[in-house]
Amino acid sequence: MLSLLAATGAIEPLYWENYSLGPSLFEIGGFALRYYSLAYLIGVVFAYWHLTKMLKAPGAPMAQRHADDLFFYATLGVILGGRLGYVTFYKPELWLEPIKVLQVWEGGMSFHGGLIGVVLAILWVSWRGKLNFLRVCDYVCVSVPMGMMLGRLANFNNGELWGRSTDVPWAMVFPGADAAARHPSQLYQAGLEGLALLIILMLLFWKTRARYRPGLLVGIFTLGMAAARFVNEFFREPDAHLQEFAASSGLSMGQWLTLPMFLIGLIVTLYAVTRKPLGKTA
Repeated sequence: MLSLLAATGAIEPLYWENYSLGPSLFEIGGFALRYYSLAYLIGVVFAYWHLTKMLKAPGAPMAQRHADDLFFYATLGVILGGRLGYVTFYKPELWLEPIKVLQVWEGGMSFHGGLIGVVLAILWVSWRGKLNFLRVCDYVCVSVPMGMMLGRLANFNNGELWGRSTDVPWAMVFPGADAAARHPSQLYQAGLEGLALLIILMLLFWKTRARYRPGLLVGIFTLGMAAARFVNEFFREPDAHLQEFAASSGLSMGQWLTLPMFLIGLIVTLYAVTRKPLGKTA
């Protein structure tokens, strides 16, 4: 019924410009604090604050000094991994112009590349500090969905990464795309990959003994993120230069990249639940 009303013009689409806050929070001289940068900043600050709080609870696998090192290397991992992943997975032709590979300010970051960068950072800090890698991952992953949620909200505010054409009542017209009403898929991602996963992991950490099963939290995080991204890709418009790939392969590049992620999450989760949990003082 809703589809019929929308098709006959009874339901007007929403217009993105009525909901955007603009590109920047403020501008002073030549400096502008953009909402996308602010999202990254708040996400990192929140993760650092929350990890510090988690380390004060029983069962912490590392000390505060390890957390300090971790956030330095993880931030590098997010930036470098995200950019190199984007170039590798989505725009490999940029490798022919190396100077453009590092031009992060031109846009283009990959979640999967950033994830690999963070994993390498955790590996390095864990090896150097003789820490349990899986348990460190458990503590880090709980705060990650906050950054994902803020990042997707910033994508929406920028009017980028819009969804596919649709006639649902909340369909939205994005000027950067065309005149078609589309899914505000950035908000779907903010809700599933961000808010929903954040609530689940927070409850598991603070209300259960999940943190005493090495790998359980990061396994659930990986499974949840992979599932959420796979579903959301059905609503998101594939990048223009990857539409032919999506049409020919049946799945978008983002969906193909979630398949090994889902498998890894499943293996880690099964490993965690089939092992004896640690004691409270572990």
